[in-house]
Amino acid sequence: MAKTYDVAVIGAGPGGYVAAIRAAQLGLSTVCIDGWKNAKGKPSLGGTCLNVGCIPSKALLESSENYERAQHKFADHGIEVTGLSLDIGKMQARKSKIVDTFTTGISLLFKKNKVDSMHGMGRFVGTGDGGYRIEVAGDGTPEVIEAKHVVIATGSLPRPMPGVTVDNKIVCDNIGALSFGEVPKRLGVIGAGVIGVEMGSVWRRLGADVTILEALPTFLAAADEQVAKEAFRQFTGPLGVKIYTGAKVASVTTGKSSVTVEYADREGVRHVTEFDRLVVAIGRVPNTAGLNAESVGLKLDARGYVEVDDHCATNLPNVYAVGDAVRGPMLAHKSSEEGVAVAETIAGQAGHVNLDTIPWVIYTAPEIAWVGRTEQELKAAGVAYNAGQFPFIASGRARALGETAGFVKMLADATTDRILGVHIIGPFASELIGEAVVAMEFGATSEDIARIVHAHPSLSEAVHEAALGVGKRAIHI
Repeated sequence: MAKTYDVAVIGAGPGGYVAAIRAAQLGLSTVCIDGWKNAKGKPSLGGTCLNVGCIPSKALLESSENYERAQHKFADHGIEVTGLSLDIGKMQARKSKIVDTFTTGISLLFKKNKVDSMHGMGRFVGTGDGGYRIEVAGDGTPEVIEAKHVVIATGSLPRPMPGVTVDNKIVCDNIGALSFGEVPKRLGVIGAGVIGVEMGSVWRRLGADVTILEALPTFLAAADEQVAKEAFRQFTGPLGVKIYTGAKVASVTTGKSSVTVEYADREGVRHVTEFDRLVVAIGRVPNTAGLNAESVGLKLDARGYVEVDDHCATNLPNVYAVGDAVRGPMLAHKSSEEGVAVAETIAGQAGHVNLDTIPWVIYTAPEIAWVGRTEQELKAAGVAYNAGQFPFIASGRARALGETAGFVKMLADATTDRILGVHIIGPFASELIGEAVVAMEFGATSEDIARIVHAHPSLSEAVHEAALGVGKRAIHI
């Protein structure tokens, strides 16, 4: 007889493991099913984010930025460095240790909260007396469990590029891009999204000659136009990355130790370029093909996303879906909050996630972060607004850090003064954006931020001055 649970969560990424823990905290018998294996072939919780995404990429970004500081910036502080060398093996080992610490930590959290963990791929195989029947296919004989409620948190996969084979040796996706054993002399990146610019930044700082090819005519189209322009200037200027927008890749030919890319630029001129390594980062697609959705009548849209309402409920009673498998931004923190909301909904509470105040972050240097609407979106919608802006070059703390590139921009409704969007490019933007998220969740106005005392000297003063700028009364510019 199949073991029965109140809640079965399929997927142990940021949406799944958080949903499982919260459901267990609320007194529901819970199992979390996940099939991920690490490079050693061992089960590893945490999904893409912890294993080959958010966490390892940030570890490498920090290492590469430290290396660049030692090379080019310490001298300004009166710190002379001689004999500087790079140990990629040690850098990668540090990254792996961080990953192992966090993935192992999830197992401990499951034990602490009495969440059962099953290794294998979960899929629907029908319904039974205990609810939905789910088959878990791991290394041994498949096992079937039943659950009254199901949370689909299967995440996403790299979008395949037609005609291009990813071997994660010469041609890589995000997994291979995080695992180079040496710095490639020439690195090509197809796609200038978050993964593309972050991975390009890592290996450029470590010494690679990096070229990014983006099919869209604009760079970072999702970001505020002014922020995107400043980012392009910083990445192609001081950092030295070559970025070509409007680039149409015609072919990718892989050799024994290199790869040749043929593409047309925005003027239609044909180029043939050879790289030692190529990273394909043209987006991600929902990982839902293996759910056997048709066996229970679960609705997926044409792109493979699970169809859900505002509360992440599917067309099936007691079945929910969260994170990259559903509509909305593919962001780990969005997934986690949806996981919490669904668990609380199942327990009879009022779970909710406001998709309008989800912060976005790109962990390059300078960092990029934003929340709310961009200036181009407000213009297109005909919304009257006021804007305030403050450059980090006028910030005492940014000067002390030696990180003066970028600015903070705040957009507020021209009539009500409620904050509509905040956009940051500069040092620790990922941390600064939190104040804007809180403000918007509470319906704050730019005047509210302008009246709050901010510590001096601090980077947060740039947010304060941007708020003052909305009312045309900034002090320090």
